[in-house]
Amino acid sequence: MRRSSTLLRREALDGFLFISPWIIGFLLFTLGPMAYSLYASFCDWDMLHPPRWVGLTNYRQMFTDDFRFAKSLGVTLKYSAMALPLGVVTSLGIAILLNQKVKGLTFFRAIYYIPAILPGVAVAMLWKWIFNPESGVINLLLGRLGINGPGWFTDPAWAVPALVIMSLWGAGAGMIIYLAGLQSVPTQLYEAAEIDGAGAWMKFRSVTLPMISPTIFFNVVMGIIGSFQVFTSAFVITGGAGSPAYSTLFYVLYLYQKAFNYFAMGYACALAWVLFLIILTLTLIVFWSGKHWVYYEAERKG
Repeated sequence: MRRSSTLLRREALDGFLFISPWIIGFLLFTLGPMAYSLYASFCDWDMLHPPRWVGLTNYRQMFTDDFRFAKSLGVTLKYSAMALPLGVVTSLGIAILLNQKVKGLTFFRAIYYIPAILPGVAVAMLWKWIFNPESGVINLLLGRLGINGPGWFTDPAWAVPALVIMSLWGAGAGMIIYLAGLQSVPTQLYEAAEIDGAGAWMKFRSVTLPMISPTIFFNVVMGIIGSFQVFTSAFVITGGAGSPAYSTLFYVLYLYQKAFNYFAMGYACALAWVLFLIILTLTLIVFWSGKHWVYYEAERKG
C-alpha cells in the first residue's frame, strides 16, 4: 500500500515536471499580461508615465462619450453578421464537393486550402488591387456586362461587403475541418437511409447534418472569435484609418489606434476587456444553444 502511494506521488510529480514549461509560459506570457491589462483598464496610462488609477472613467467614457466605440462595434457586428454565415455555408459547400469520388481530388483539395495559409498582408494587397474601382478585375468584368461597379473600399456603403467577399478567400481552413467531419460519417447510415427510400436531400438533412453538427458547432465558435478580431485586412487596405467615413473602423483597429496612435493604453485595455466579454457572451450562447442542435454520438450511447 505504501509502495503504491509513493509510486502515485512520483507519477504526479513527473507529470507536473513535464507540464511545467507550459505552466510557466502561461503564467508569464498569458495570465500575467491579462491580469495587468485588467488593472490598466482602470488607469490613465500613456506608456511613458506610470499608470494613474482613474476607476471606471475609461468604461464610462466608452459608453457615454465615444461615438467611435459605438461605430467600431457596429461595423464589427455588421461584418460578423454577414461573414460568419456566408463563411460557414461556403466552407461546407466546398467540403461537400471535395468529398465526392472524382479524379484529381487531392489536387483540388490542396488548391482550395492554399489561400488559407498565405500571409494576411499579401492577401490584403492582392484584394486591394482586385477591388480597385478604376483598374480592378472585378469592376472590369462588371463593365463587360454593362454594370458600373461600385467604389468598393472607397465607398462607405460597399467597404464592408467587399471585406466580407474577401473573407471567403480563407474558406479553405474551414473546408478542411468540414471534410474531416464528412469523412467520419459512417457509410452504413447512408445505406440504411437508401433502403428506407431517402433521396439525396433527405440523406443530407437527416444523416449528414446531424453527424457533422459538432464540426459545425466548432467552426461557428471559431468563426465568432475570428470575425470579432478582424484587423490585418482593414489596417492594410485603409492604411490604419478605418476609412472612408469610419466604414471600416473595426473594433480591433480602433483598439490599435487608441493604444499606438493616441497612446491611450489604459483606454485600449478597457476596450480589449469589453471585446473579451462580448466574445465570451456570444460563445456561451452558442454553447447553450448547442444542446438543441448538436448531436454527440457518445452522449447518445451513454
